[in-house]
Amino acid sequence: MSLLLILQLLLFPLLCSSTSTSTTPNPFDVSYYIDCGGPTNTTDPFNTTWLSDRNYTGGSAAIVSEPLLFHHSQEKTLRYFPLSFGKKNCYTVSLPNGRYYFRTFTVYDNYDGKSHSPSFDASVEGTLVYSWRSPWPESLARDGAYSDLFAYVTDGQADFCFYSIATDPPVIGSLQINQIDPNSYDAASIGHSFILVNYGRLTCGSPQWGPGFTNDTDYFGRSWQSDYSFQSHIASSSSALRKIGTNNAISGANTPPNYFPAKLYQTAVTTDGGEIQYDLEVDAKLDYLLWFHFAELDSSVNKEGQRVFDVLVNGNNVNRIDIYKEVGGFAAYTWSYTVKNLSSTVLTVRLVKVVGSPVISGLENYALVPADLSTVPDQVVAMRALKDSLRVPDRMGWNGDPCAPTSWDAWEGVTCHLNKDGKSLVISQIDLGTQGLKGGYISDQISLLSNLVSLNLSTNSLGGTLPSGLGQKSLIRLDLSSNQFTGSIPDSLASSNLQLVLLNDNLLEGRVPEELFSIGVHGGAIDLSGNKGLCGGPTLPDCPLFWENGSLSTKGKIAIGLSSLVFFCVLLLVIYMFCIRRGRNDYDFGLPQDLMSLAAKRNKYQRQKSLMLLEMESQHAKGLPSPFTPY
Repeated sequence: MSLLLILQLLLFPLLCSSTSTSTTPNPFDVSYYIDCGGPTNTTDPFNTTWLSDRNYTGGSAAIVSEPLLFHHSQEKTLRYFPLSFGKKNCYTVSLPNGRYYFRTFTVYDNYDGKSHSPSFDASVEGTLVYSWRSPWPESLARDGAYSDLFAYVTDGQADFCFYSIATDPPVIGSLQINQIDPNSYDAASIGHSFILVNYGRLTCGSPQWGPGFTNDTDYFGRSWQSDYSFQSHIASSSSALRKIGTNNAISGANTPPNYFPAKLYQTAVTTDGGEIQYDLEVDAKLDYLLWFHFAELDSSVNKEGQRVFDVLVNGNNVNRIDIYKEVGGFAAYTWSYTVKNLSSTVLTVRLVKVVGSPVISGLENYALVPADLSTVPDQVVAMRALKDSLRVPDRMGWNGDPCAPTSWDAWEGVTCHLNKDGKSLVISQIDLGTQGLKGGYISDQISLLSNLVSLNLSTNSLGGTLPSGLGQKSLIRLDLSSNQFTGSIPDSLASSNLQLVLLNDNLLEGRVPEELFSIGVHGGAIDLSGNKGLCGGPTLPDCPLFWENGSLSTKGKIAIGLSSLVFFCVLLLVIYMFCIRRGRNDYDFGLPQDLMSLAAKRNKYQRQKSLMLLEMESQHAKGLPSPFTPY
């Protein structure tokens, strides 16, 4: 849904006063106070620590041209976003899911010496909320303005983004984020479907007060501005308006879910005439939530029926109020009303006497801005991973939600469309051809882009292997030509519905899946040229028998395994036979010196035996008795 919201500027005075400080503990402990453009952390006079914004965004820092005109350090610096950082820039803050109060300070003050206040839009959580158009009113450009809203965070981080109109750099002075009660401001009826943008938060009968301006406490961080400039001076009774107040305690204040501060109900305006009127500027295209605050501060009113008045909104009588009847005296009473189908840019609220005089302590007016469609969370994760892995340069503005707000262009080179459920957005095309991407790779998170139809990363200097998840059923066109991708072509590409595959002029290698060539057979186009390591296709060399995709093929591994098994078996057989033969011929394996010793002894014995025989034969021949013959 397209939305052009013209910001209702809330010009707050920057002078501060001092009042009593509440010591009641804050039930919500998540808060960020970010000094945009501030080089270091600082502490303001109210003991609030303001953080340097260096870790939350890009852009450039600057100082206002007249810093002495501003009372707080966080108002003297600013952050601006030239086109070198892209048309879309964001502050991204990690937060627990919940409901939050966002307050910004926006200032120009001729920081760049060009005397040209910029035109830009601002969004929160993917919904357009503010539109600034040049030229700004002189006082606004010089002094700046605070504005605030209530929004839900559901993805673990808050995105407050800016979109440049023409060539103007968006600017921001400070950003405050406070957690609030998720049930506040009629959340049960409004739900997550709307962002509440402040078009006037008025304290009646009191000057401006609240965090950042006085020491008064508001658990949500809300500041309350004087109602004086919103009082109608056309109504004849307006001149009779007078302020009233009390120091008595107010019961029913600072209670959940809205935690309205007691100070709000200690002052009021009433009239000696019969009517109080406020004129509130609005955008007629939106609906508005009015929140009324009453308290009976007159001790003489001590029973119902003594002060009764009607509430009229744009001439329609919408309620009759009897404060004492509802809550008694010195007690907070609130009531809300939603205004729809406006036909004018002025919303008129009148309190008209029935009995006694009307009285009011505060009035809030919030535009109900419909929450825009957002990108499917998984696809946001994938796109952020691709931003990092592809090393997308800052100039392309890949920040915040890739597709939202819908009134802005999506990320440069990205095309989105409505999901089938009609409740979210999905990524359909990515075209980053010839964008000078260097040293990056394709993240495997790309598999989460289940609606991706076309991917063009051609003519860059990307490398790494192609992820297995690159082959979604939705993918029809794939152009990765003229890069430095390595490794093999994943089988997932062969099982996709691709009609165009351009992988030429890379460093791919290995066997091409056979099914991939069917793209050309069925009327599609495929180009794998310029990859010297590819093989196995009609126009490619044959792959080695045992080599595939840059490594051993399955057949090669099996062949090597079988060869190793045969060799091992043969080796075992040889060893076995060798051992058997040794067992049968142990004497053949005596040491050489032992064999020589045995031979020498045998020769000596044979010689001695021969000599003895010769001697015996000689004696026998001479008739001498034989030594072996007994006498």
